[in-house]
Amino acid sequence: MRENRMMTIEECREFYAKEVKFAANLTAPGLAEAFGKVPREKFLGPGPWQIGSAEGRAMSAAGFGQLSYVTVEDPRDVYHNVVVSLDRAKDINNGQPGSLARWIDALALKPGERAYHLGCGVGYYTAIMAEVVGPSGSVVGLELQPELGARAKENLASYKNVRVEVGDGAEFDSGECDAMLVNCGVTHPQTKWLDRLKEGGRLIVPFTMAMNATIGQGVMTKIVRSGAAYSTELVTPLAIYSGTSLRDPALEPQMLKGLTTGGLLKLKSVRRDAHEVEGTCVVHTKEVCLSLAKPK
Repeated sequence: MRENRMMTIEECREFYAKEVKFAANLTAPGLAEAFGKVPREKFLGPGPWQIGSAEGRAMSAAGFGQLSYVTVEDPRDVYHNVVVSLDRAKDINNGQPGSLARWIDALALKPGERAYHLGCGVGYYTAIMAEVVGPSGSVVGLELQPELGARAKENLASYKNVRVEVGDGAEFDSGECDAMLVNCGVTHPQTKWLDRLKEGGRLIVPFTMAMNATIGQGVMTKIVRSGAAYSTELVTPLAIYSGTSLRDPALEPQMLKGLTTGGLLKLKSVRRDAHEVEGTCVVHTKEVCLSLAKPK
């Protein structure tokens, strides 16, 4: 008779890594393995933990009721493609692994590269990025909320290739980077991010329309620098917390039009040259323009 045996936590992490790999269709070398290595429960804090489904989170973000959580005490239960609450009162969670994995995969991180994670929370996905770039690379994480930033610093203390700062993403200077992940909704890319991208650098950033005071809906977009040109492509649709200081309320009508007409789904470039508003402009500011025109 076959003996029934509980999976060890190491086996749960291995299974979880495969679950995330197939859920997010991961292709970047070392990324799935990183999900199997980093102890998620360490970053979540002591149990019990409250977990919720990705579908429920999406419905809640869209305004269709509140996300319900299930309480678990076994750390093996957090190794699924689910969100885990960090602060129920503020509706803050650890993010859906499949979604974050897809965005990190789009960064195409390589060993030895320098990455920036804006909105790093408690540092779990920052650790994933640090595993991929390896000891010869580095990651700087930025968190706006001091209590989450403090937890991230403690959680990542053993990572010598990671630095965590607490501050406002509109003011912080990351230094030159090969890759940047912005983990909050914005109306336009900051010129500082574009300036700090190295040649061939990749920026993953969510352009969103505000749905309410905290959540926005839109598209996660990949921006790649080639000289003075910045090409763009769609990564995923999404709903995400808004980065208040990284938004221009005057651009909200353009964001709404861009979503309803599909323009934000078809972006080809970020233009930085001075020009009047034209038919290819989806979101236009004095400094940057999200454009349907191919990069020049």
